Amino acid sequence: MGRYRPPQLPGSKYITPEGYDRLQDELDYLWRVERPKITQSVQEAAAQGDRSENADYIYGKRRLREIDSRVRFLRGRLDKMVVAGTLPADTSRIYFGAWVELEDESGEIKRYRIVGPDEIDPTLGYISMDSPVAKLLMKKVVGDEIVVDTPRGESQLLVKTVQYFAFE
Repeated sequence: MGRYRPPQLPGSKYITPEGYDRLQDELDYLWRVERPKITQSVQEAAAQGDRSENADYIYGKRRLREIDSRVRFLRGRLDKMVVAGTLPADTSRIYFGAWVELEDESGEIKRYRIVGPDEIDPTLGYISMDSPVAKLLMKKVVGDEIVVDTPRGESQLLVKTVQYFAFE
């Protein structure tokens, strides 16, 4: 078996204003703070002489490559992003940016927010609009049920609430 991996499909290009600001802040931090600091340490390490055995130089160059790669990715991604900064016309239905409470068969309620693929954070309950659950939830209203395939089998979820908070 070879090492070939088919290319991944690009994620959706939508992002919330908060997510866009977070990625922009990361880009600014990497470019204005982290990169100059690492560049300075690499210059100091290079001035010490033999670079082939200088760990500060080797790891500094490696970190610069990582930073440059992430900066290129963020710049390219941010240029193509569409910031979804308005509420949908029908706020009773589930669309991008919605907070949704779902009740499972055991009565447990979980809360999720449908966001772009660059904003996924399970600890905050942010799920990608490209995920199977979010795709099933799109355009649903309170009281609708969805059936989700899980590792334990099918699970029924009931939409309890749909909320939107005004984008800032």
